[in-house]
Amino acid sequence: MTLPLIERTMRASALDEAQRAASNEAAILAAGLESELDKFSLVPLVLARDPQVQSLLSGNPTEQAALNQRLEQLARQTGAAAIYLMDREGLTLAASNWNRPDSFVGSTYRFRDYFRKGLADGVASQFALGTVSRRPGLFITRRVDGPSGAIGVVAIKVEFDKLEASWANTTSGVYASDPSGVILVTSRPAWRFRKMQPGAAGEPGHNGRTSALIDSRHPVAPFDWELHLLSDPSPALAAAKANARLLFFVLLVLIIAAIAAVVVGIRRREARAERMLNERTARLRDQLQQANRLATLGQITAGVGHEIRQPVSAIRILAETGVRLGQRGAHDEARENFARIAALTDRIGTITDELRRFSRRGDRARRDVALRQLIDGALLLLRDRISHLGIHLVLPPDAALERVVRGEHVGLEQVLVNLLQNAIDATGQSGRVTIAVDALEREVRLSVTDDGPGISAEQRANLFQPFATTKAEGLGLGLVISQDIMRGLGGDLVAEAVPTGARFTMVIPCP
Repeated sequence: MTLPLIERTMRASALDEAQRAASNEAAILAAGLESELDKFSLVPLVLARDPQVQSLLSGNPTEQAALNQRLEQLARQTGAAAIYLMDREGLTLAASNWNRPDSFVGSTYRFRDYFRKGLADGVASQFALGTVSRRPGLFITRRVDGPSGAIGVVAIKVEFDKLEASWANTTSGVYASDPSGVILVTSRPAWRFRKMQPGAAGEPGHNGRTSALIDSRHPVAPFDWELHLLSDPSPALAAAKANARLLFFVLLVLIIAAIAAVVVGIRRREARAERMLNERTARLRDQLQQANRLATLGQITAGVGHEIRQPVSAIRILAETGVRLGQRGAHDEARENFARIAALTDRIGTITDELRRFSRRGDRARRDVALRQLIDGALLLLRDRISHLGIHLVLPPDAALERVVRGEHVGLEQVLVNLLQNAIDATGQSGRVTIAVDALEREVRLSVTDDGPGISAEQRANLFQPFATTKAEGLGLGLVISQDIMRGLGGDLVAEAVPTGARFTMVIPCP
């Protein structure tokens, strides 16, 4: 496709688009003018049937003062330049401008066409200059009929100053003409009462044509007017020419880019496939971690149930005792019972909250957490099993427990619970488990050591391989998942060689 052909095509398209846009704008402006005319046309119609109007025209002068005020208020509400009432001789009896120096009251307008045609035909309109104000406007009249025929005429004068001012900001000009082509309402006052030359597309009244201007026309009811919107398409045509040249060069670039797009598409598909694989792997890893967490939770459920059953039994006994104490009048002792009940319910709530938090799927959101929170949460879940087996548990000093690390709370607690479970399984009855903290500058090493049978060098080499286990009924996934959690949090899980027993260390980043 050559550059001249592209320019012709885009020029024609731009011209069509400019004409459509101008036509749409002309329709909107015509609708606005038509709405104004419809609104004002209703005023004489309503007033012609008004009892107060008919009473004044029938010879009752007491209505004049009240009607003057009504017309003044109505003109103010509608925005009309003037509303006035004439008898059948054209004498103005009441007017909205009754209290102004240029009042119509007492003036005779039987010589005006809008009066004569209104009285004869029942309704009339005339666009003309006001005899007093010399301001242009549209006069709309409606005959008022009495029992024996016509008794007067109601007139309203509409001026279009505000509408014309708003039109003044649009394109090259706007005007409305009557059926004979005479311009009545216009954004350029110099055009008013001039006649549009037949077929002219330029400025009204000129024999020459300005072919660059678009004249968009739209009918305006109810007076058979026609609205003209003159717009200059040259900016759009200039833009079309510039766009044509740009398009020509873009096409050249696209031909070159098409080859590159094929290569990029292949690479994107490969990247998308890799991303989908990573997402599936991440989902699988998350599912494995959740399954491991639930499996661990299943192992400790029996012990936690025992932790809950004891407070529940105590609550029942204290409640029954409290009732009897209350009946005997021992209110102080009864209050002590109820205070113990409240403390026991708090303990049950703490246990169930920890179970719920431990079982939910973590969102991997990292935050600062104190080591005391991790250790207390893990021991809350394992306390009954530790007590039942008589495990001697050695904890770090209080100062070490206040050290803050950076990680995902549920994930860190899951790893610690797995390590403590393994240590308890290894030591058995009356064993010894030690939790130690070694705080370094950028990391904390939280280790769990047991005095069980220990791990051989060969077993240690395969501990973090899937399905490698030293337990008869184990699946060999707990340590694999735990190490994956720690590495995902920027740390690690390692098995350290010790003279007796086994030691596993969580390497946790610091804030």
